[in-house]
Amino acid sequence: MIRVSYLLILLLMFLSVKVTSQNVEGNLAESETKIEKRNKKKKRKKTKLPDIDLSHWKVTIPEGSGKGGAISVEPPEILDYAKNDILKPYMYNDSTKGALTFYAYPTTATTANTKYSRSELREQMVPGDDNENWTFKQGGTLKAKLSVDEVSRDKNGKYHKVIILQIHGRLTDEQKELIGQKDNNAPPVLKIYWQNGKIRVKTKKLKFSNVNGIGILHEEAWTDDEGFNFEQEVGFGKFQIEIKVTEGKMVVSLNNTEFAVYDDFNMKRWGVFENYFKAGNYFQSRDEGSFAKVSFYDLEVKH
Repeated sequence: MIRVSYLLILLLMFLSVKVTSQNVEGNLAESETKIEKRNKKKKRKKTKLPDIDLSHWKVTIPEGSGKGGAISVEPPEILDYAKNDILKPYMYNDSTKGALTFYAYPTTATTANTKYSRSELREQMVPGDDNENWTFKQGGTLKAKLSVDEVSRDKNGKYHKVIILQIHGRLTDEQKELIGQKDNNAPPVLKIYWQNGKIRVKTKKLKFSNVNGIGILHEEAWTDDEGFNFEQEVGFGKFQIEIKVTEGKMVVSLNNTEFAVYDDFNMKRWGVFENYFKAGNYFQSRDEGSFAKVSFYDLEVKH
């Protein structure tokens, strides 16, 4: 009887240990599953794609053959930029930042009127068509949130300059024929630079205020102004820029706290030109080994 009781106790102890062991294993498995789900959730949170509508932009990259031979990709092809092997090195998603990044360095492939290379968007009001543009009378607003991520330095240790936003002028076909020019190019009325961690604005002014209606169409009629430097230092962090154009007036703001206002006779007379916005990385160096990366988190245009 005693022996039977002893065996019964041993059996109960064995079953108890087994159940406890199964519970521990079950709890461990459940914990591991929860941890795995949390990790997957974190990974999903860390991956974010930019929400930028490219249906009214074309891009030019530092790839192609020689001056004037830089490759451009228009809508609808640009919408598949993430799968485009030609674009991938110069225009790509940074999914950790949730940004669209533009990379540029000096190459022999440039646009016709510059020596510098670019990975830069060009506004197209009608997708795939450069001939439909806007005037100051029609107006336009561009809002962008961006950062300059990396920039090389020159031999003196200063960062190379990058043009991040522009308003470029354009001649109509009638104006081009009137002055006998071979293309529709007109000066850029606005260039916004990242320069040594700060934002610098340059615009155009007339050399002679009384120039006539034909003379004003020539690029030689215009020259650069002295430029304007915003006080804030943006460095390599995020910042916001808004450009607002109305008839005879242009306002550029940085982080909605500093403003550069242009509303003199130069802006009023600029109304003769058509215009389009540009955004990206227009790199201002031809130094060997130089480069820049610019990321856009938001980019929106309204007319």
